[in-house]
Amino acid sequence: METNPVENPSSTPLTPLTPLTPLTLLGLGAMGTALAEAWLAAGHPLTVWNRTAARAEALAARGATVTATAAEAVAANRLVVVCLLDDASVPAALDGADLTGRDLVNVVTSTPGQARARAAWAEERGARYLDGGIMAVPPMIGVPAAGAYVFYSGSSELFQEHAGVLAVPAGTRYVGADAGFAALHDVALLSGMYGMFAGIAHAFALVRGEAVAPSELAPLLGGWLAAMSGSVARTAEQLESGDYARDVVSDLAMQVAGKETLLRTAEEQRVSAELLEPYFRLMEHRLEIGGGGEDLTGVVDLLRR
Repeated sequence: METNPVENPSSTPLTPLTPLTPLTLLGLGAMGTALAEAWLAAGHPLTVWNRTAARAEALAARGATVTATAAEAVAANRLVVVCLLDDASVPAALDGADLTGRDLVNVVTSTPGQARARAAWAEERGARYLDGGIMAVPPMIGVPAAGAYVFYSGSSELFQEHAGVLAVPAGTRYVGADAGFAALHDVALLSGMYGMFAGIAHAFALVRGEAVAPSELAPLLGGWLAAMSGSVARTAEQLESGDYARDVVSDLAMQVAGKETLLRTAEEQRVSAELLEPYFRLMEHRLEIGGGGEDLTGVVDLLRR
């Protein structure tokens, strides 16, 4: 298993200088269309298929070859990228397609378990397999300054062979031979994002109805969250060392004591504390079992089942 991510040094999409690789793309939703436009703009011969054929018309006008069936699209090129709705859509779309000798790159959002099962499914059908987790929204695709990138895991040989063409729409980060690792990294980052969104929602709810404009709070909140992001690296270091009291700035005991002010403020402002209370309960549990001098890192262990 690979232990270190392999990525574009500049995290900037790359356009191959060698002959342009022809490829097939299955699925033309918002993300699939953005991927297709990026490859066409870079000059790659592109074959596309979508269940709703009308979605392919604009791409056909730009030079894409449109097929009537997914099987025809797969037959057209060795490299096949799948960008469909969900994991169940993949075997449904590829039913009847001959995957023998194909390089299947699946960027459908899935779980690690689904990705591993899909890798085995593809290999049984004679294909090399690479799973992808896209860390971007469609407007970021094909825009180097946007910072979009895709996690890839699975066949390292496939990744190395097609790294150039895969890097056209967005930067690439190879995270290991385990096909589930791209999905794992994807969901880990998204989970952190939604936790942040929960805090942002609570913060705005507190000032709602007061003489505090959301636009006034926004830069203060954004700046504070950016300043606190340093705790991510500290948490990682503590988890790896096993020393949760290392480099503690505000220990758990102090933070548990301070939570009452946050909960009372929510009550005074007539705001539900339902986004905060589960985390506070975990903090209290960690304190009860003796983690008062630690950072908040011990909560990670409480989440493991």
